[in-house]
Amino acid sequence: MKIKIMSKTHVKPTKPVLGKKQFHLTTFDLPYLAFYYNQKFLLYKFQNLLDLEEPTFQNEVVENLKDGLGLVLEDFYQLAGKLAKDDEGVFRVEYDADDSEINGVEFSVAHAADVTVDDLTAEDGTAKFKELVPYNGILNLEGLSRPLLAVQVTKLKDGLTMGLAFNHAVLDGTSTWHFMSSWAEICRGAQSISTQPFLDRSKARDTRVKLDLTAPKDPNETSNGEDAANPTVEPPQLVEKIFRFSDIAVHTIKSRANSVIPSDGSKPFSTFQSLTSHIWRHVTLARGLKPEDITIFTVFADCRRRVDPPMPEEYFGNLIQAIFTGTAAGLLAAHGPEFGASVIQKAIASHDASVIDARNDEWEKSPKIFQFKDAGVNCVAVGSSPRFRVYEVDFGFGKPETVRSGSNNRFNGMMYLYQGKAGGISIDVEITLEASVMEKLVKSKEFLLSEEEEEDDGKKLTNGNGHVNGNGNGYVNGNGNGFV
Repeated sequence: MKIKIMSKTHVKPTKPVLGKKQFHLTTFDLPYLAFYYNQKFLLYKFQNLLDLEEPTFQNEVVENLKDGLGLVLEDFYQLAGKLAKDDEGVFRVEYDADDSEINGVEFSVAHAADVTVDDLTAEDGTAKFKELVPYNGILNLEGLSRPLLAVQVTKLKDGLTMGLAFNHAVLDGTSTWHFMSSWAEICRGAQSISTQPFLDRSKARDTRVKLDLTAPKDPNETSNGEDAANPTVEPPQLVEKIFRFSDIAVHTIKSRANSVIPSDGSKPFSTFQSLTSHIWRHVTLARGLKPEDITIFTVFADCRRRVDPPMPEEYFGNLIQAIFTGTAAGLLAAHGPEFGASVIQKAIASHDASVIDARNDEWEKSPKIFQFKDAGVNCVAVGSSPRFRVYEVDFGFGKPETVRSGSNNRFNGMMYLYQGKAGGISIDVEITLEASVMEKLVKSKEFLLSEEEEEDDGKKLTNGNGHVNGNGNGYVNGNGNGFV
């Protein structure tokens, strides 16, 4: 793929925000300093190809995006700022229109004249579009000297791609998509955004935590599983894939999980609990773990409504916390999907304000920067959320053909959930696994909701609730990835 960078500029708020603005990073933000920038990839197909001709593309499409960005940054000005820290090692995000070291958002324009939209929708992993997304392998800590947001707009033969890299120490997925939808809203002609961000981080956690991060460790320095205890072992080859579960497939999975009435009177399992239990169980089976091996399920959960007092949905920053639970692989394999769903449900339900506060108190006494291995042994970890309306991000040239995560922040067992483009409750699951495990997973007819059962070494794998053909298998094999 030939990609040529045509220009690289910076965009600041159209009307300068007066005065120096400083916001200390909270306990919800700081653990992500040594992760990589959070990358997103949106692919758009143009109905009117004349919009891709020059100078129309530059003068109308690109300038409209830049003008809209400048306007929306008046409200989201923290993204136009930088990371800073004081002499005690307390980190903050700051914006000062008079600071010559603050350049704003990095905005690049590129051309890939021979590439079509279909060329990119047909790809499984992220390798093909890696050059279309900025800041590959860049740690969030580098926000001390780099912009907190980098955008690359690449013109294709019949559309464009938008690659974005957000500093994950500054914002989470909820804030990311609030920003994206607001930017798109302005580009479509709105005079102002419909929902203002809530910028005061101190309302979520008002503490000053001192960190020494002169040389952060590589968050991906060890692999998931037994090799984590032996750093001399060559890490396994990881591959990425996206599984598209149709509306009917998700309904089928949810009905199976809820076919057994809980004896403890607990609530019916949600779509999230049902689908992630289905995935957790089948990944565990594909890994071929021993019955006594522990497998961990981790979800990076939004805590806006969990903290006390609750924070508004519009809170700008990170307000997520990892919820961990686990069980023996043998138990997960021996039971139907309701078992894993129950384990997940109980862990999520118990993660209330008191648990969140206790976790924060513990972390502040002994700060620990996250590494991927902290997600847990033999883990399946979940980021992003299908409730993010990613296919409604329309900048004026239509809704995206696909929305993906970039190549950063991938590890064995990490998956992202996205709203399915097909609508309803369809969900796209981007997941990264060892190549040998992925090979087994894509052959599992039960995982794919095929009529026939998969045999593994002569042992029948069954979900205990029969099998339903989910609308052409309820699955379309396409693209793939993972992390919020």
